[in-house]
Amino acid sequence: MKRLRIATLLSAALGLGLVASQALAQAYPNKPIKAIVPFAAGSATDQIGRAFTQKMSEVLGQPIIIENRAGVNGMLGADALAKSAPDGYTIMVGTNSTNAALKSLMKKLPYDQDTAFAPIGYIGSVPLIVAVNNDVPVKNLRELVAAAKAKPTQLTFASASTSQRVSTEMLQSMAGIEMTHVPYKSGPAAMTDLIGGQVNLFTADFAVMLPQVKAGKIRGLAVTSMQRSKAIPELPTVNEALGLKDYELIAYFALFAPAGTPPDVITRLNRALNTAVADKDIIERFSAIGFETAPGTPEALAQRNRLETAKWAKAIRDAKIEAE
Repeated sequence: MKRLRIATLLSAALGLGLVASQALAQAYPNKPIKAIVPFAAGSATDQIGRAFTQKMSEVLGQPIIIENRAGVNGMLGADALAKSAPDGYTIMVGTNSTNAALKSLMKKLPYDQDTAFAPIGYIGSVPLIVAVNNDVPVKNLRELVAAAKAKPTQLTFASASTSQRVSTEMLQSMAGIEMTHVPYKSGPAAMTDLIGGQVNLFTADFAVMLPQVKAGKIRGLAVTSMQRSKAIPELPTVNEALGLKDYELIAYFALFAPAGTPPDVITRLNRALNTAVADKDIIERFSAIGFETAPGTPEALAQRNRLETAKWAKAIRDAKIEAE
C-alpha cells in the first residue's frame, strides 16, 4: 500500500508538472520580447530585423523591442544572446557573420558557435554591391583591378561586417590585387566615409548600398551574386566583369534563441516568423533591394547553417584571412 501511495503521488506530481509546462507554453508570450541586433542602427540587419519582428509582434500579441549591440563583426551581440535565459524572451537577428563565419575569423569565441544557439527560422538573403567613391578614376571593375595592380596597397577598402570584409578579400585574392583594409564599427559609418572620399571602395549589402548608387552618390561596379539582380540589372556580376567563374558571396539573415529554449516556444516563434516572411507588404518592400525571403523550419535553418559555416570557412581560407 505504501509503495502504491508513493507511485500515485509521483504520478500526480508528474501530471501537475506536465500541466504546468503546457500552461506555460500556452501563455507564451506574456511580456515583451527583446530582439538583439548585433550590428548598428541603420545597417541591413537592423532594417530587416525591425521590419520582420514588427510583423511577428502583431502575430504574437506582444511588442518585440530591438536592442542594437554592435561590435566585433557581431560577436558582442551573439555573446549577449548566448548568455541570455533560454525562455523565449531574448532572441537575435543572426547573420552569416554571427552564425557561420566568426568561428573561422576569431581564434577564440566567448561561446561555442555550434552549440550556443537554437535556430528559430530563416529570414532571407541579399547579395552585395561593390562600389567606389565617385572621384576614384575607374568606370568598371576591370579598371579598378588594373588601378590596384599599378599601385599596390594605395587603394583602400572599408568593412564593418564579415560579409563586407570577406567579399573584398576574396575579390583581391581571385583578381591578384592588394588594397589596404580600413575597418569600421558600422556599415553606415563606412558608407559616410565612402561618399566623402575618406575610403576608396566598399562592398556592402543592397540595403546600405543601393539607395546611394541610385542617387549617384557613389559608383556601383558589380554585384556579388551568380546572377544579375533585378533591383539593379545594369550592374554585372563580379564573375562577368572579371571573367571569373566561382566568385559568389551572399549575406543571409535568420532568427536564433539561446540553446535550451523550450521546443514549444521555438515553434511559436517560428510560426510567427514564417507569417512575417510570407507577408506581401514586407516582400514587396525588401524585394526592391534584392532581398529574397524563404520561410522554413528550425531544422532547415540548422542544416543551412552547417553548410554555410563550411562555406564561409573555405572562403576565409581562400582569401588568406588570418584569425584574430
